[in-house]
Amino acid sequence: MTDASVPPDAPQPAGGPGRRRARRPGRSRWLAAGGVAVLAGVLGLTLALRAGATPTCAAPPAAGPLAAPAAAAPPVGGTVHKGKATFYDSKGAGGNCSYPSAPANRLYVALGPAEYAAGAACGGHLDVTGPKGTVRVLVMDQCPECAPGHLDLSREAFARIADPAQGIVSVSYRAVVDPPLPGPLAFRIKEGASRYWFAVLVADHGNPLRAVQVRQGGSGGWRAADRQDYNYWLVESGVGPGPFSIRVTDVYGHRVTAGGVRLTPGQVQRGTVRMYGGAAAGGGRPAARSASPRPSASPSPRATSPRPSPSAAPASSSPSAPDAPVVPLAAGAPAGCRN
Repeated sequence: MTDASVPPDAPQPAGGPGRRRARRPGRSRWLAAGGVAVLAGVLGLTLALRAGATPTCAAPPAAGPLAAPAAAAPPVGGTVHKGKATFYDSKGAGGNCSYPSAPANRLYVALGPAEYAAGAACGGHLDVTGPKGTVRVLVMDQCPECAPGHLDLSREAFARIADPAQGIVSVSYRAVVDPPLPGPLAFRIKEGASRYWFAVLVADHGNPLRAVQVRQGGSGGWRAADRQDYNYWLVESGVGPGPFSIRVTDVYGHRVTAGGVRLTPGQVQRGTVRMYGGAAAGGGRPAARSASPRPSASPSPRATSPRPSPSAAPASSSPSAPDAPVVPLAAGAPAGCRN
């Protein structure tokens, strides 16, 4: 968010990808004071016991900075939420979701940790309504300081729904179920990947993803990949030299399989299967649905983490779409969703 976008007393979201929450002023002093209080309590209890007094029962600790965070989950299902919106500029970068660049139309949003949900929201879309109208945005980034319901929009998206001079506006928003797709799925193998360590970014899937599974070639067992909070799916022990088949399942049960994904780190590879809609081979076959389509994800303590975070359980083994060849794009082509 730019400094001009909000009043002086408003919270200031940090701009750009990989942003971190600033250290809270006075926290060291609070911890020091707390340590003194604890030490005084221990000394008092020791003196009381020596004097033969009966100590009173300690009161349960009050909820505070160390209280357990609420469960994190991305917006899904089309439920309308109320909140507020501010704006910022990613300066062309693809945000914590690790896209090579922002979408071409520059309509994107950063969510707070509870709704970003350790990367589970990446690649989904929201319809956001403000005083001037409605805009559809791609979930591309995390806003570490944003509470649930606080959307940090791109400057261009904010201008569609309000006058940027307002800085902060009240909005309503909902997840878009099965938005139009810009094309088939795209895959990007992470730099440093090898037959012994595998990580892939999946893009242009429309809805948030629930599971990604990988196998060497077109046969053999599927390996479940763990979602990282920077939006790559990791098989830490590797899958082999490739080419790979990758099976993708979204939160609404759409499942497709793309084959022929090569071990070419840093290069975007465009497949021939769409996540749903049936316009391309293998597109949109529903998988067996769980009792609730809402994905679960543990909140990450950092905006970007090199370690795996717990992923959703692998999808049930219903018949998958046939494998299809993957046609590589030019190196460095954007993998982000576009509307």
